[in-house]
Amino acid sequence: MEYTAPLRDMRFVLHELFDASGHCALLGNGLDRELIDGVLEEAARYTGGEIAPLNRNSDEEGVTLENGEVRTPQGFVEAYRQYVDNGWASMTGPAEYGGQGFPQLVACAFHEMLMAASLSFRVYSGLTEGAVLALYKHGSEELKSAYLEKLVSGRWTGTMCLTEPQAGTDLALLRTRAAPQADGSYRVSGSKIFISGGEHDMSENIVHLVLARLPDAPPGVKGISLLLVPKFIANADGTLGARNALSCGALEHKMGIKGAATCVMNFDGATGWVVGAPNQGLACMFTMMNDARFQVGLQGLGLAEQAWQGALAYARERLQSRGLAGAQYPDKPADPIIVHPDVRRMLLTQKTLVEGGRMLAMYCARQLDLEHGHPAPELRQAAGRRAALLIPIVKAFLTDMGQEVTSLGVQVYGGHGYIREWGMEQLMRDSRITQLYEGTNGIQALDYIRRKLLGDGGAELSALQAEFSELCDRQVEHPALRELAATVQARLGEWRELTAEVIAATQRDPQEIGAVSVDFLHYSAYVLLAGFWLQAAARAQEALQEGGGEEAFYRAKLASADFYLRRVLPRASGHREAIRGGAACLMALAADSFAF
Repeated sequence: MEYTAPLRDMRFVLHELFDASGHCALLGNGLDRELIDGVLEEAARYTGGEIAPLNRNSDEEGVTLENGEVRTPQGFVEAYRQYVDNGWASMTGPAEYGGQGFPQLVACAFHEMLMAASLSFRVYSGLTEGAVLALYKHGSEELKSAYLEKLVSGRWTGTMCLTEPQAGTDLALLRTRAAPQADGSYRVSGSKIFISGGEHDMSENIVHLVLARLPDAPPGVKGISLLLVPKFIANADGTLGARNALSCGALEHKMGIKGAATCVMNFDGATGWVVGAPNQGLACMFTMMNDARFQVGLQGLGLAEQAWQGALAYARERLQSRGLAGAQYPDKPADPIIVHPDVRRMLLTQKTLVEGGRMLAMYCARQLDLEHGHPAPELRQAAGRRAALLIPIVKAFLTDMGQEVTSLGVQVYGGHGYIREWGMEQLMRDSRITQLYEGTNGIQALDYIRRKLLGDGGAELSALQAEFSELCDRQVEHPALRELAATVQARLGEWRELTAEVIAATQRDPQEIGAVSVDFLHYSAYVLLAGFWLQAAARAQEALQEGGGEEAFYRAKLASADFYLRRVLPRASGHREAIRGGAACLMALAADSFAF
């Protein structure tokens, strides 16, 4: 399946909604609109021309394990060499270690392209960026000097080793041990499962960040440390040294992303070094985890974009039946299926979820940039609070959306969507993992309620709601936008009421936290996207009044906003009623009464 990066829509969000040039000026990195657009055009050529053609074969060929070595699908090694040589790997890395320091707002557009072109290929580089963040923030100067430059360049890749057979979501149960040595290093022993890119042939070295327990560690999550455990131990001059005592014991046989090596990793007294303070591993790992969760949200978005592109192209070409109002193309034996209302319903649902999701993702990326780079400390803290609130929504909603949109892609194709050779079913299979890894979407919803909403009594969510309410106030007097603004404003008021109800309910009964969490996250996401669609409509209306051209593009934005508010936003009402259904009906049935 071909992939063409949606550059026009990306530019709309970057420049017309979020002023990427002004954002970069505030951060002091010297990027202007011309340079940003040039980078994205080159990214589009690379992902569409070099990466996308590998995707189908990677699914068919998969990865192989022979004598402890993993071979990736044909073309991956060469494509990754281009990825490194052309500077894509170092895009967001810190400048003092050879990185280019691109802001997330710009980089996330490229990362979305990679996810769409081939998620299997992206898996190998994705966690490296998170490893760079964790090591840069928490590592000793010695570890940074030995490992960071190679990781930033992409010559070495990174992994995140958390999960064990008995310890998934509940990391308090992990058993991997780290024994101290006289030279300050540790011997790490244990097994980890589901390790993305744990072994492969694309980079010179693989640096594992491993959660383990030290001998004197307290029980539970307060006794977990983070250790850097490389495949090859770096020499003092940064060159590769001895092979470490770790290996890939097996490859997981998966539903999707078959070109990505998902490994069982065995650590047999492997040499490692503590990153950060002992017993503070989870705090260090969450530096990496937040980036990983944001990136997984982009995976859902990228796969959805690819499915939407495929469905649209098919609907324009596939001839079946005549339109309900009569022949629309009388010169053809039948009309293209895009004339049929139900096909349009599916396509417009895809379009508005994808483009709305892109606005949400880039808004979150902007907050991540400001958290680290705003010159004012108090505004850095404010952006950090906003990003923390949004991360579970981005991860959970965009991946749930990705599964829905890829499923709709199969439906638009009909029977052909179920056949491997068309490529759509691969997207649906690949997208399923995004709802599971880096914390299942149910866990994201619990995080959203327990830590983000209840953690500050709803203060940050209230600030977010107020921001969009002000947007509505600015547009409600505009004749062309009055109805849209009033609809969004009404939902925001309802969201505030529902927030108060949720906080009160969880205070009465802690079971309500789990009972309402998924529905409240989805309700929040649908209303957020409504706010972004109002913002997009306002910009489109302004552009049409200015008369600068591209009338069809901006009118499509207005039509899409109208469709979203009329046909997608009403889903929020179902989530509202489910929330008000409470926990009692969930907990009333005894476990042994679920089936007889």
